[in-house]
Order: sequence, then C-alpha cells, then structure tokens
Amino acid sequence: MNKTKPVDGKYNLVNLPYGPTALEPVISAETLKFHHGKHLQTYLNNVNAALHGSGLENMPLEEMVTKATGALRNNAGQLLNHNMYFMQFAPPQADNVPSDQLLALIETHFGSFEKFKQEFVKAGAALFGSGWVWLAADADGKLLITQEPNAGNPLQHGLRPLLTMDVWEHAYYLDYQNRRPDYLSALWQIIDWDIVEARYNS
Repeated sequence: MNKTKPVDGKYNLVNLPYGPTALEPVISAETLKFHHGKHLQTYLNNVNAALHGSGLENMPLEEMVTKATGALRNNAGQLLNHNMYFMQFAPPQADNVPSDQLLALIETHFGSFEKFKQEFVKAGAALFGSGWVWLAADADGKLLITQEPNAGNPLQHGLRPLLTMDVWEHAYYLDYQNRRPDYLSALWQIIDWDIVEARYNS
C-alpha cells in the first residue's frame, strides 16, 4: 500500500477527491464538515504535536501504527484509519459492485457478494463501543473481516487493510442517530471499489 510520509516534519490533512455534497444522501455535507474538518483535524494535530522527540519523526504512518505506543499510537491509528475511510468513497451508485477480479475473490471467500455485505454490516453493528470494521487480506491473499476497537488497524496484526467503515458515533450520528446498521448498509453505495482493488494489488 502507498505510504503516508510526513512533509517537513509533519503530516498534512488529506484533500478529499470529491466535493462537500458529493456523498449525499449517504453522508451529508454537515457530517463531512465535522468528521473530516474537525475530528480528523484533531487527530492530525495530536500526532504532529507528539512527533517531536518520539524517535518516529520520519516514519510512514503505516509503520508508526505498528511501532508507536500510548497516545501517539492511538492518534496515529485514527489518522490512518480516517485517511483510508475518506479516500475510498465516490458519489453514490445504486448498483455499486466491485470489478470482476475483486468480485470473484469476495465470492470465493464469502460465498456471495450479498453474504459478504451482510457479514460485514453484522460485524460493524456488533462491535461494542467505538471502533472500525475492516475487510483485510492476509499474506496469502485470503480475505477476512476484522473488528478493531478504538483506533485499531489490521496492520497491527500483520494483515493488509483494504476497506473500512468507521463505527465511532461521530461518523454517523448527525445523519442516522443511533441507527448504526442503517449507516453501514448505506455506505455500500459510495464505496470506490477501484480503490479497494488497488489496495489489494499493492
């Protein structure tokens, strides 16, 4: 996967490849404003503030989440997770499916695309408290769904992260209130499967 490296000793906020209303009605402009512009900015500021003297100043974010400890590990994890989350989206499509290659892989490992989506949503809805649900690949290319509490990332278990859904309440509460499964089910409309496939092939 592409490495996220600091520039001049600090990380920068990712520029979204879509406009503030591009993901509506799945994710509202208001949610995007707070989630990307406020929450992600806070994690970014915390990482940059903790970098100096950490010994990890020039380390790619993808490596930092496996080596840092304490608050730096948590904030770096949230920064990386959010970057991957926001960069995997595109304007909604009602019939949004992966390419033939990725679809075949999903069908091989989960039985069908619909079954995969059901298992993924179930895992995200069942995760207690705050965290993330992921599609990841192991060293042999096998696909699996993982639940990661708080700022967890599959990289910390030697897996390659491909697709994620944020189940912290700030990701969905303005639009869906406490209906986490509705939020998770709606996100399939805005997944950019080309991005997911590129992560698998990187």
